[in-house]
Amino acid sequence: MTDNNAVDVAIMGREFRVTCPDAEREELLQAVTYLDKKMCEIRENGKVVGSERIAIMAGLNIAHELLAVKVKGDCDMGEVKRKIDHMQMLLDTASNPVT
Repeated sequence: MTDNNAVDVAIMGREFRVTCPDAEREELLQAVTYLDKKMCEIRENGKVVGSERIAIMAGLNIAHELLAVKVKGDCDMGEVKRKIDHMQMLLDTASNPVT
């Protein structure tokens, strides 16, 4: 039987309590650190406003990184940046419709 314990984490200055098996605690903390870094980078870039939109962009970025590694076995960061910029432009366009 695996013991689950609550772990308090902070992402972009907000506190969250996450239940996690003891054996996966270190991986959870690494994931939190990575996500927090990505979200803070997006926020500091200033092009995306709002925690929800920042979380979506971070999720897209991380998913893209994962898929690039799975498919290619490596990651062309220039291509990743171009795709992220394109996704960000689409998100900005969708959230600011022309009136």
